[in-house]
Amino acid sequence: MVIFQKKKLKAFLVASFLCLSCNGTSYALEAGSKAPDFSLPGTQGTVSLSSTAGSVVYVDFWASWCGPCKQSFGWMNDMQDKYKAQGLKIIGVNLDSKTEDAKKFLAQTPAHFTVAFESKGVTPKNYGVKGMPTSFLIGRDGKLISQHLGFKEADREKLEQEIKAALEAKK
Repeated sequence: MVIFQKKKLKAFLVASFLCLSCNGTSYALEAGSKAPDFSLPGTQGTVSLSSTAGSVVYVDFWASWCGPCKQSFGWMNDMQDKYKAQGLKIIGVNLDSKTEDAKKFLAQTPAHFTVAFESKGVTPKNYGVKGMPTSFLIGRDGKLISQHLGFKEADREKLEQEIKAALEAKK
């Protein structure tokens, strides 16, 4: 029992570090750079960034144990529903080591957007993810527009404005 509790404590500390410790200023990608492609298993088949060519894409890296990630799901659902017809595609990339943890989360917090599973850590490394959630807004040309670390109520309006501007940008 003590060993189990130590494992839980260690997992909690790692999760807390990932959710809270990053200051959001250190990323591998810069605005204007080409977003790295990926091909991952998803809830409805293979998910690849290249299949979204011509769309504005909001890629969100999340995990089932991350409180701010859970808060962001309602907002992402709203954005997908509101802007889908204008060309927005949201892809939530789950980073849990066990897909079953993500599926339990999704049963309680459904996604109205595409969900992919990445348990090996390659894709978040390619994107320079430092904490969760971390999101990337990608233009119709496949280039990075912006990136955002964390999620709180105060972020909603700014993020929506960035999405609207990307959707309205010259095609």
